[in-house]
Amino acid sequence: MASEPEPGIAPEDQSPRHAGDPVMLTVDGHDFRVRVRTGEPGTYDFDWLSGPHEYGFGLSGAAGAPMSRAAMEEAIRGFLAEIDPATGYLAE
Repeated sequence: MASEPEPGIAPEDQSPRHAGDPVMLTVDGHDFRVRVRTGEPGTYDFDWLSGPHEYGFGLSGAAGAPMSRAAMEEAIRGFLAEIDPATGYLAE
């Protein structure tokens, strides 16, 4: 077993629960599903559906405020800018 965590999806029993319908976005040719966490207003999970791996990121807004679609797209562009094209993961 590796001593360092590896990128991937959390085991089902450790995965957050989500409320409402997801928002599906295509940003710069990349498809994402955005979901709000149950009981955590303003906390979002972004799943990179068209990426080379099961990968994504989470983001919490200020004081639990909802994110606009434009803010979601900006967050996705920031995430994509940090991806290493050789590995498909965040650059080290």
